[in-house]
Amino acid sequence: MRTDTDVETMLLGPVLADRTCGDCTACCTVLTVNTPEFSKPAGTPCVNLRAGGCGIHDVRPGICRTWFCAWRRVATMPDAARPDRSGLLVSINFVQAPQNCFEGVSINVRALAGSDAIENGMAAAVLDSLCDRLVPVWFSDGSKKMLMHPDNDVASLVLSGDLAPEHLQDEVAAWRERYGVFAPNG
Repeated sequence: MRTDTDVETMLLGPVLADRTCGDCTACCTVLTVNTPEFSKPAGTPCVNLRAGGCGIHDVRPGICRTWFCAWRRVATMPDAARPDRSGLLVSINFVQAPQNCFEGVSINVRALAGSDAIENGMAAAVLDSLCDRLVPVWFSDGSKKMLMHPDNDVASLVLSGDLAPEHLQDEVAAWRERYGVFAPNG
């Protein structure tokens, strides 16, 4: 049986030894945690979060020991993309009841509150580093969620099942092969 950690490693790669969380605690507030061992709602700081980081770091829950943001895994992401520096938190999303085949398992780039990552170009640099693989990439600015990869033409063809023009046939076929299982009639 595959675990979420296995899927994250398969899609993003292993944790990079030269990237550490340091003072970053963005995930401790931004993310929803819902495990038998520990849970907290999105946008709420963890009850164990202290000024210097995790107050129970040595005995923290398993989810906190095994979860790593994409910056810790994707070598092509800029060094400056660490969430506390960039204003972006990038992770794999698992949606149990996806509305379409691109939502089930995808990369989610979240702009953190007060982030200027769009204006300063960091969001574009991060998206460029992620949109080169056969994994859907979504961007959320806090008010809306937008599919960034694949592009609209490819996504529309994958979802509709329509015949792709010659210049898009290979790309559409690759997305359909990987994500067709998630399609309503798949």
